[in-house]
Amino acid sequence: MADKKTITVKQIGSPIRREKSQRATLIGLGLNKMNKERELIDTPEVRGMINKVPHLVRVIGE
Repeated sequence: MADKKTITVKQIGSPIRREKSQRATLIGLGLNKMNKERELIDTPEVRGMINKVPHLVRVIGE
C-alpha cells in the first residue's frame, strides 16, 4: 500500500434501522462501530461504496 494512493474513511453514522444493503456496504468497507477509521486503497469500487452510504461515513484523508 506504500505506492498506491489511499484514503481514510471514518464511520459517523449508525447502521441501526438502515437497509440491509447499507449495513453490508459498511462491513465491506471494514467499518462496524461508530468512529472507527480504516485506511483503504483509493479505487473506483471503494469510491462507489462510499457514495452509497455518504450519510454514514466521512472521508477524512485523501
